[in-house]
Amino acid sequence: MDVVMGYMDTYVFDGVYNQAAALTSTTPLPRDSLLRQSLSLFVFIYAYIVAFYFGTAGLSYRFIYDKKQESHPKFLPRQKLLEMACASRALPTITLMTVPWIMGQLHGYSMVYKEWTKFGYVYLGVSAVMFILFTDFCIYWVHRLEHHPLVYAKCHKLHHKWIVCTPYASHAFHPVDGYLQSLPYHMAVFIFPMHEYVYLALFAFVNVWSVMIHDGEYMASNGVVNGAAHHTVHHLYFNYNYGQFTTLFDRLFNTYRKPSQEIYDRSRRNSKTVQAAQAQDIDTALPTLENSKKTQ
Repeated sequence: MDVVMGYMDTYVFDGVYNQAAALTSTTPLPRDSLLRQSLSLFVFIYAYIVAFYFGTAGLSYRFIYDKKQESHPKFLPRQKLLEMACASRALPTITLMTVPWIMGQLHGYSMVYKEWTKFGYVYLGVSAVMFILFTDFCIYWVHRLEHHPLVYAKCHKLHHKWIVCTPYASHAFHPVDGYLQSLPYHMAVFIFPMHEYVYLALFAFVNVWSVMIHDGEYMASNGVVNGAAHHTVHHLYFNYNYGQFTTLFDRLFNTYRKPSQEIYDRSRRNSKTVQAAQAQDIDTALPTLENSKKTQ
C-alpha cells in the first residue's frame, strides 16, 4: 500500500494539502503526519471501493446478470436501488474502521515485503494459496457466527433481505457485518509474509469475487469452488454454504448444501413453477428460522 500511497501523494495529495495550506495560511501537513496519512487513506480507500463496487457490479449487471431473475417472487420492488443505497450507507463506516489496518501496514507492522526473491518465486504462489485458504476459513466462521441468534438480527439480517440477489447485493450489508467479513483480508499479512503486489492483486480479486458470487450467473458446476450457485443456496436457504471461496469448510463442518440442477439450468431457473416452489420453501422455513434466531 505504501507504493500506491506514494503515487497518490505525488500526483494528488501533495497538491491538495499545499492548496489547503495556502487557503488557510497554514503550513502544509507533511507526508509523515499521522493525521495526513489517516485522511489520505480514508479518501483513497473510500474512492477506490466506491469506484470498484459500482464499476464491477455495474458491468456484471449489464453484461452477465440474468435479469429474468428480477421476476422472482422474492425479488423486492426497486431492489437494485435499495441494494445500492444500502452499500452506499455502509461503505464510509467500513472505510473508517479499515484505516488503522492500512496504517499498520504503512508503518511496517505487517509482513508485507518488496523484494520478489526474498522468499523465492515459488512462495509467491504459495502465499496466494495460503491467503485464499486462511481468509476462507476465517470468513466461514465469521459468517457462521453472524447467524447466531445473539448476532444475526443486529448485524447480518440486513444482508439477507436480498433473497434473490443482483451484483449490487455484494456490498449491501450492515457496516459492522461488512467490516467483520473483511477483517481476515487485513489480518493475513500480519500473520504470514506476502509480496506487496501479490497482496494488492488479491485484494482486488476478493472484491471482484464478492460481486461474482452475487451475480446470479452460474457458469460452472464445481463442487469445490464456492461460486454464485452455492452462495445463492445460502441466500435462499440461509443456514448453508457459509464459505467465501471454496466449499471445503462447509464440507468439513457439515453446512454444505449442493445446488440443485435447476439453479444451473437457466430455462429451469427462470421457470415460474421453480420460482414459486422456491418462494414457498422460503415462506415455510423463514418464520421458523427467524423465531429460532430470536429465541435461542
